[in-house]
Amino acid sequence: MSQYFHHCVVHQHNNILVEMAQDRFDLSLVHKKFSESLHEINDNDIYVDTYLEGFTELNKFFSLMGTVFGFVSSDVKSKIEILEEFRRKENNEKFATFSSMLNYEKTTGLLNKSDYVSGSRTLLRLHRGLDFIREFLFNLGKLNPSEKTSTVCQAAYTQTLAQYHPWLVRKGAMVAMYTMPTRDQLLNKVCLDVERAIELLPEMLETTRNVYDRTQQLFTDFDLHGLP
Repeated sequence: MSQYFHHCVVHQHNNILVEMAQDRFDLSLVHKKFSESLHEINDNDIYVDTYLEGFTELNKFFSLMGTVFGFVSSDVKSKIEILEEFRRKENNEKFATFSSMLNYEKTTGLLNKSDYVSGSRTLLRLHRGLDFIREFLFNLGKLNPSEKTSTVCQAAYTQTLAQYHPWLVRKGAMVAMYTMPTRDQLLNKVCLDVERAIELLPEMLETTRNVYDRTQQLFTDFDLHGLP
């Protein structure tokens, strides 16, 4: 009876650990999925599916931060769902990679249709969001454990996403960021293992940079940075 009880306790404990890991932000998973998204044959292209998987994990970071980043996480989630829906449609092969999607929508005139929900436009929004996340995490990694994260977050936002937001959204975001905790308080809230997260951060940021640069170049090549 005691062995059975011990087994149940251990099993329950393991389940709790698994649930905690699933609920927390996993830097290694972001690194893995973004690495897999880099096209192995065409070094200028990116696979949509693995990119979205990586971005979904990355968005956990903002979801776990609560209302401070609500304006980012909810928007990212909706954009991911739009692109996932394209991958479920009959012509899903047109949306298998970034270049195939941009080329398909541009050459068929779909981008000029007012009632068309554009994958290219949706991806551009995610791309801009990735710029903000990357900039923030890069500067976060340079902070001391007890330093406040609000200043580097505000700076990252000003340099990236703020350029595309109306004044009211910018003002609300900047005010909300004043309440952000110290580096280690933040990481303890969102990561299962803070030391491991700090160790993995440079490698993950390098991969994220590669993904960002490829995407940036593709939008340049197709002349689609100005999508409204």
